[in-house]
Amino acid sequence: MQNEPDKLFNRNYVIQWQGQTVSRLGSQIFMAGLLFWVKHATGSAALMGGLSMVSSLPGVILMPVGGALADRYPRRSIIIIGDLVRGLALLALTALMVLRPAAVPAIVVGLFLVSVINGIVGSFFGPALAATIPDIVPKDKVVAANSLGQLSLQGSLFVGQAIGGWLYQLVGATVLFFVNSLSFLYASASEVFVKIPQTIPERQGNWREQFRTFGQEIAEGFRYVWAKPGLRGMLLFSAALAFFTSPIIVLMPFYVEDTLRATPAWYGFLLSGYAVGTMLGYVLAGILRIPPGARGALMMVISVLVPLGFIGLALAPSTAAALLLTVLGGLAAGYVTVNITTLIQATTPSEIRGRVVGLLAALSTALTPIGAGVAGIAADLVDQNIPLIFIICGVATAAIALLLTTSRSYRAIMSTDFRSVAPQRGPAQPPKPQLPGAQ
Repeated sequence: MQNEPDKLFNRNYVIQWQGQTVSRLGSQIFMAGLLFWVKHATGSAALMGGLSMVSSLPGVILMPVGGALADRYPRRSIIIIGDLVRGLALLALTALMVLRPAAVPAIVVGLFLVSVINGIVGSFFGPALAATIPDIVPKDKVVAANSLGQLSLQGSLFVGQAIGGWLYQLVGATVLFFVNSLSFLYASASEVFVKIPQTIPERQGNWREQFRTFGQEIAEGFRYVWAKPGLRGMLLFSAALAFFTSPIIVLMPFYVEDTLRATPAWYGFLLSGYAVGTMLGYVLAGILRIPPGARGALMMVISVLVPLGFIGLALAPSTAAALLLTVLGGLAAGYVTVNITTLIQATTPSEIRGRVVGLLAALSTALTPIGAGVAGIAADLVDQNIPLIFIICGVATAAIALLLTTSRSYRAIMSTDFRSVAPQRGPAQPPKPQLPGAQ
């Protein structure tokens, strides 16, 4: 049994965090190279959309499976192998581009294969990584750890997008792809030195029996969430936020030019404002010390204010007002996201945590592109009345948030004290069939 860490910046967390930060930054730089290469080599916007789709579809299907694997097999191994596979796939693509730079069809096929591999690996990698956090930091530092993780993610996105185009112009796509392959290989090598405590269920019977048991464990994850009204409510709000936020993002160019009557540059300003606000929200979630009851009440208030910001955007009288609303909206969304992630981690036993995290990720992955697609159709149906779409999204999300506040279980879980409920480390019994009905 491994003793609980006594500080946030312990050896295991620091090694894991820095490795993931390097690979995330490499991925964002890779994305810039990918988009510009496809545009210049093929001129096809449909191809860009296809690459995005094939990279996200595996997550919709496989995230619950990945969560179950993260509970059944060593999470450390899943993380190490995941980064290794992605690094080698990108290295192979780089070699193809060096050896056959003019073979555009072959490179396009290689890009699709790498996108599919990234999507499949991410379906197993993501739940395993998220499930490790409560096991490698102190109980009262889980929020801070998640805040730093989200800062790493958002910061890499911000920096990668800022310098990606410049680097593409400077060194070309092939070098950017190679850098990303090295970033994954570096992360994989770093994670070899991370120790993650975990109790692995004993495997029994032949492969058919193990496969049947594995299917039962996936179903058990769904039953566990369904039997917990408070947890179910948090997943519902997270799903609603993913679904109704995506129309705001996808329709932003129309909003900027047709509603605000501003130049396209304001599209970048508003997205940057949201990113900055989100990072501030992550920081506040990590440093604010608020009593559990007050924190729960604050989160429920913010959960209503976030969608009301959509309505504010629809009615914003100027670009300055819209920018302020996007910064405040990002701050609120960042704060709520970190706290909900931490609550799900802290209130879920380690032996089933991967499945619950995988279910949350699958919902978000599935609903974001669906929301974007529905938004495009709805915008055409209302003659591109973008403010109306924003208002509908805001009212619908606020209504769901208000409805959830009437649930006693939802209010209770939102006010949970992380330190008193974080699952104990060390030997534990494998999940029993009656677990979904416990508590």
